[in-house]
Amino acid sequence: MTISYVPLAMFGVLFAVLALGIPIAFSLCFISIIFAWSLWGFGGVSLLTTAVWGTMNNFALIAVVLFVYMALILQKTRVVEDIYDACYKWFGGVRGGLAVTTIVVGAILGAVSGVVAAGVIGLGLIGLPQMLKYGYNKKVSLGSVLAGGTLGQLIPPSTTMVVYGAITGVSVGGLFAGGITCGLFLAFLYCVYILTRSFLDKGFCPALPEEDRATFIEKIKSSKGIILPTILIFLVLGSILSGAATPTEAAGVGVAGALMLGVMSRRLTWKMVAESAWETLEITAMVGWIVAGALAFGSVFSGTGGNQLVMTIATSLPGGRWGVFIAANIFVFFLGMFLEPTAMIMLAAPILSPLMTKMGFDPLWWGLVFMMLLQMAYISPPFGFSLFYLKGATPKDIDISDIYAASVPFMGLQILAVILLAFFPEIAVGLSKLLI
Repeated sequence: MTISYVPLAMFGVLFAVLALGIPIAFSLCFISIIFAWSLWGFGGVSLLTTAVWGTMNNFALIAVVLFVYMALILQKTRVVEDIYDACYKWFGGVRGGLAVTTIVVGAILGAVSGVVAAGVIGLGLIGLPQMLKYGYNKKVSLGSVLAGGTLGQLIPPSTTMVVYGAITGVSVGGLFAGGITCGLFLAFLYCVYILTRSFLDKGFCPALPEEDRATFIEKIKSSKGIILPTILIFLVLGSILSGAATPTEAAGVGVAGALMLGVMSRRLTWKMVAESAWETLEITAMVGWIVAGALAFGSVFSGTGGNQLVMTIATSLPGGRWGVFIAANIFVFFLGMFLEPTAMIMLAAPILSPLMTKMGFDPLWWGLVFMMLLQMAYISPPFGFSLFYLKGATPKDIDISDIYAASVPFMGLQILAVILLAFFPEIAVGLSKLLI
């Protein structure tokens, strides 16, 4: 084996080790150490620790911890329920209204917390039973929870955007601004699909019976549950986009705001504060190990000529830079079928981001396309994380195959969104250019 093909061997060994059931973080660390030691001796292994240490001291990554803690506080103080109740009362009387409500609430939750697990599980526990109760099509009910719940990955404050920005050097503020338009655009496509199907087929997503619809007074009263979370959204995103605060500082504002919401609603307890802190430690420790493993893997991959190999392969593809763009999309989609999104960023972004820049693409625009592909990865069978988040929140009579089938139409809409971003890049970067 010549040295130029060692990077391909690394990926081959990685997928073989993952097939054995070894966690992704430890698989990455193990492979990196073995290849570094076999190629360069113990000096190569010491270089891995230096590379990992440098990135783990990145101040921006602290925002991940704070945003996760904020999301957990909001979930435990039942802010999700208040938002869903308000949207449910406003849109329930429309055919497909409950599914649209699920998408809208998912977008709001994305803007409040930025953590996918909280969105999918929350909507699965609150919204799914309501849709099934009123005779909604099972696939669109499950699909709207999957699609709406994962909008938190795209709509800021998104923890994956923070990681992507820290690794590639792309402005996190720019990603956040673009994530607003991309996320709302994707939510719009979801809603159009649901309402169109409901219009064509009256039994697909029937409107609520007259006796179950809220009165105008009830709608107004329920709107109180949206006011304070909306203020929190503007505080967090406004401070970042205006330049008044870094993403890490804004995340601190978000945590303080979430705690204040809990106190004002009289739902926050010391037990919730402690439990959220412990769960944040568990989640971010897992992310930290993935980041460390992926950094080590990427260092060895680059050191063995992997970036040059990728560039050589890319320039030999037919179709010029758009051929490279299509190949990059397929590569990220393939990784998304098997890897956790943070691991995908750490593995693919350092390789693809410089490549796409050299091919003449705007690095911010490509970063937003990458985020859209991560959105798809969350719901792509067989191992999309949101599929299993939802399975844990559904009744026992719903099988994982039902959830797989429900994801397909919404994956198609995400593919359509990526195509439209390619033809109309201003959808992605227009707001970023205006604000940043």
